[in-house]
Amino acid sequence: MMHSLSEIRAGLVVRLDQLAAEVERLESEQRVPLDDDSAEQAIEREDDETIDARQSAATEQMKAIRLAIARLDAGHYGLCTACGIPIDAARLEAVPHTAHCIDCEREFGG
Repeated sequence: MMHSLSEIRAGLVVRLDQLAAEVERLESEQRVPLDDDSAEQAIEREDDETIDARQSAATEQMKAIRLAIARLDAGHYGLCTACGIPIDAARLEAVPHTAHCIDCEREFGG
C-alpha cells in the first residue's frame, strides 16, 4: 500500500524520534559506573560494546532518515541517489529511508 508523501514524512519523523530516545537511553546506560568485581567488569565491558554497536546502528539510521526527509522536502524522494531510477514501491514501504534501488544496494554491498 503506497502512502502519501505527508504520511511517509510523518512516519520518518516518528522513527527519528524513537531512535533519538533509544540513543539517549543507551548513553545513560553507559554512564553507569563499573562494578568493583573484575568478573562483573568484564561482563559490563561486553555490555558496553553491545551498547556501542546498537548506538552506532541507531545513529546511522538517524542519518539515513534525515537524508530521506531532505530528499522528500526537495522533491527527490523515491529516486535512487546512485542511478536516478525510481525505487520500487515495495522497497520504499519496507525501508522508507532507503537511498538506493535494490540493484544499487546490492552493488554497494548494503
